[in-house]
Amino acid sequence: MRRLCLIAGGIGLGIREKFIRMIAAGKHRGPDSFGVWTDEGVFKSEDFEAVHRIPDGRIGLLQCRLAMSGSKNFIQPFVNELALVHNGEVYNHDQLRHYLERRGVRFESDVDSEVVLRLLEFLTEKGLSMERAIKEAMKWIEGDYAVALSDGERIYLFRDPVGVRPLYFSPGMFFASERKVLWTIGEEAIPVNPGELVVMDREGIQRKRLFSVLEMKGRPLKEREVLRGLSTVLTHAVRGRSSPRMGVLFSGGLDSSIAAYIASRFGEVTLYTAGTEDSPDVQWARKAAEILGLPLREYLFDREDVEKHLQAIMRAIEEPNPMNLTIGLPIYFATKMASRDGVKVILSGQGADELFGGYRKYVEHPQLMEDDLLKISERNLARDDKITMANGVEGRFPYLALPVVSVALNTPRDLKIRDGLRKFILRKLALELGLPNELAVREKKAAQYGSRSQKIIKEIAKEKGMNLREFSQTLFRETFHRDDV
Repeated sequence: MRRLCLIAGGIGLGIREKFIRMIAAGKHRGPDSFGVWTDEGVFKSEDFEAVHRIPDGRIGLLQCRLAMSGSKNFIQPFVNELALVHNGEVYNHDQLRHYLERRGVRFESDVDSEVVLRLLEFLTEKGLSMERAIKEAMKWIEGDYAVALSDGERIYLFRDPVGVRPLYFSPGMFFASERKVLWTIGEEAIPVNPGELVVMDREGIQRKRLFSVLEMKGRPLKEREVLRGLSTVLTHAVRGRSSPRMGVLFSGGLDSSIAAYIASRFGEVTLYTAGTEDSPDVQWARKAAEILGLPLREYLFDREDVEKHLQAIMRAIEEPNPMNLTIGLPIYFATKMASRDGVKVILSGQGADELFGGYRKYVEHPQLMEDDLLKISERNLARDDKITMANGVEGRFPYLALPVVSVALNTPRDLKIRDGLRKFILRKLALELGLPNELAVREKKAAQYGSRSQKIIKEIAKEKGMNLREFSQTLFRETFHRDDV
């Protein structure tokens, strides 16, 4: 079973035909089943040939599901007084379920998505407005999620405070997990910001930020408090995101080595790397995997491979951003190999650089760490989610668990960068966890350089008489037949 999906929906007359087109454009995110709720009825099926039977209406929600957590045969939307669709993971759903059950809340499935609905119903029954209930729920839920719910008159959209799972809405009052699903019906795509609530109704669209991760800043922690806290919360985050069989996106760098080392306590771990045969990332990943004693799977790509898959990668990332194209390429090949191996969960070290001072620019401008953390959703996470999703693999990001983010935000800057050494405290944690010094101190190149992906794409662009940006824009236009680059 797998846990990723498409959620989509909207408001307007005759939505049935648009929903059919949206399902066709987005069912790669959830080919196991689909479900539709509108104000005229509900239809759920595992047969996509039956899509013409979905009800019409003026307001509705839909989901295409890749089942992984909970009942394989339960198809969203959940419909009670409210209708709800959810993409992502609630890692503390068992604890929340037990809390609610002790207070008389009844469940009809063991699906984590239902916990979100019952929690919101519980909070609104206590007298909270929907806005306040959603804000409170963001504090209770530990997970990566994008949610849409409706009371029949309006649609509420919200994402987790970091923004791990993508969600977009349009001025025409439709929404979807991916831009291209909205483009298919002639709508523009605007990101729902992390921790933001977007409300769509007959009066229009209202937006309000309910939760910012910067609200978790408090008293600066001492070095021993940071090390003790990080060891606890990062281990908890990895364990919660682990699977009996899982992969780790691996370059042999500090962040992925720590994640792999901890994950190996909780399941069978395979490391996945991608690059050219002579690339630094592949060479070092081999050495680091041997040190860790974990199996390594390599996807060694060449120019022919890159040229063959560039359009698929562009179709996944949905933007003419040359950096995301070059970074996305090794992620695409590594997760493609994981998918072939039957691995459906893969951990990533994404977020560690922004939280602990990993980029060179932070030495001179440490204030940029918080700025980059607030932008990580659309800058990095949307790319990673869509690329892993294109290969049917779920990317999970333990460094971006809220408890880890909280410890990082309260870690003094001189513990992140000391005497020019970036990620100082994370290197010290690695040693305390038991990683060899060789892995803890290694500096690595960014993925686009370490894998040699940027070098190859630049060569392809040059032969076509273009620079990297021009090539990315041309590839975007050819893939989506759009001019808004």
